[in-house]
Amino acid sequence: MHLSDISWGLFLCGLGLFLFGVVLMGDGLKSLAGNRLKDLISKYTSSPIRGILVGAGLTALVQSSSATTAIVIGFIRAGLMNLYQAAGVIIGANIGSTITSFLIGLNISGLAPYMIVVGAFILLLSKEKKATDIGNILVGFGMLFYGIDLIGDTLSHLGEVEEFVSLANLCAKNPFVGLILGLLMTMAMQSSAAAIAVVQIVYETGAISFGAVVPFLFGSNIGTCITAVMTAIGGNPASKQAAILHTTFNVIGTTIGMICLAPLTSLVTSFNLSPMMQISVTHIIFNVTTTILVFPFINKLCQFAEFVVKEDKSKKKSIDLSNLNPSLFPVASAALTVGYKYLIQERDLVVENCQLVEKELLNPEKNDELIEEISSNEEIINKIDASLTKFLTDIKTDTLSDDTNKLQIIYLDINKNLERIGDMAINILDMSKMIKEDKGDFTPAAEEEISSMFSTLYDMIEVAFNYVETKSMDVYGDLIVKEDHMDLLEEQSRSNHFERMKRRECKSPVASSLYVDIVYNLERMADHSYNIAKTVFNKLS
Repeated sequence: MHLSDISWGLFLCGLGLFLFGVVLMGDGLKSLAGNRLKDLISKYTSSPIRGILVGAGLTALVQSSSATTAIVIGFIRAGLMNLYQAAGVIIGANIGSTITSFLIGLNISGLAPYMIVVGAFILLLSKEKKATDIGNILVGFGMLFYGIDLIGDTLSHLGEVEEFVSLANLCAKNPFVGLILGLLMTMAMQSSAAAIAVVQIVYETGAISFGAVVPFLFGSNIGTCITAVMTAIGGNPASKQAAILHTTFNVIGTTIGMICLAPLTSLVTSFNLSPMMQISVTHIIFNVTTTILVFPFINKLCQFAEFVVKEDKSKKKSIDLSNLNPSLFPVASAALTVGYKYLIQERDLVVENCQLVEKELLNPEKNDELIEEISSNEEIINKIDASLTKFLTDIKTDTLSDDTNKLQIIYLDINKNLERIGDMAINILDMSKMIKEDKGDFTPAAEEEISSMFSTLYDMIEVAFNYVETKSMDVYGDLIVKEDHMDLLEEQSRSNHFERMKRRECKSPVASSLYVDIVYNLERMADHSYNIAKTVFNKLS
């Protein structure tokens, strides 16, 4: 029998069903969990142990360590997590990745048709989100095992294929060949779960020895790092450091595994387990053991990643929020003075971010460095907002005079208006990304209108803070004039845009569609600028 005698079409069909089942089941579980996933990652990664538990649980849920690592790197790129928080999650993902091989080892494929039928009926008969999620989980689970059955039927005679027997013997004699095959196969499939599932099936047929299979598991752990590397490409230094950490950890784990290959295989074969479950148990022991051994050196791994990919500290902004502690100021007025100084810093960052967003929006090409700087600024703005809100609300109200009490409320309101302007600038940045992805641009007239609205916005923010400090009615009147002018600009820009569309001057469908949303956001940002002064006027007049 030769390789050409194998029904490779049926094999690919089974593999496709398996991969789609994994994705469908993972998506259903993620959707069922809802926003709790994001909260889980962002709130419960304060220590490496918690991070490992979160990483293991999340990977078991989404059925992919690569997906978990990609999510974590996405959080790092957005500034929602640092490298030391991410380390535990990434390491824990390796433990969670064993769940798929364990489920396959249970050999419950006989339930697959029933799961698919029940899940399909749920999807057909119910439109409720929760029921749809459950239906997707059941269909995905069933497809996973049905795909495994198809692969098994296809490869059942693999042990009779001369070419494969020669390769299996080579892997048995040289474990490093199996390791490299596991690495390459996982990189090609972009899924260690799929690669290990295929090997579980081949091993069950008796076509390959256990000693040749175990190095394959080790290699698949390194191969799965390709997703993290690809996700980090073009990202900030911290996301690249996370990819380095992930790869380094798996290489160290594989080295430990290869050193302990003989005792590990002897230990597992001493158990009375089915062939598929032998591989699953080996996978679990390997990943749990390497996690325990490497855990004390997590900080060292992070330091190594930071050494390999150095971050330019001179470009990274930071802000000292340690002064936002009411206990440092026995007099409430002194605390409010400090609070206002932070409002000025927040204002400057918001204006800077608006200017950077304008530059990125009107640039013909996407600028990744500019986008990273905007994201970094937004992270600091959000930190100021959260810290300042807590600081201002923690000031003891029973120590405040009537005027000071009003200032407390005013500063809280200014803080929220600034934060909303910052959020809307990010909305415009997101629209800019969509336009750049479509290779679109604006007409010269549209660019001029956008620039004019941004310019008016900067003037309004400056005048609003001028009024906060001077309480001058002339300044307030000037702000009202600028607010009316911004409303007029927004109305004229929309009208002009629709005229341009009628004349077919707008060549980019996405840019044309989003233009009205952009000018609307700019007008709303101007409203928040006006609200900064309006709050002062209403409270103190």
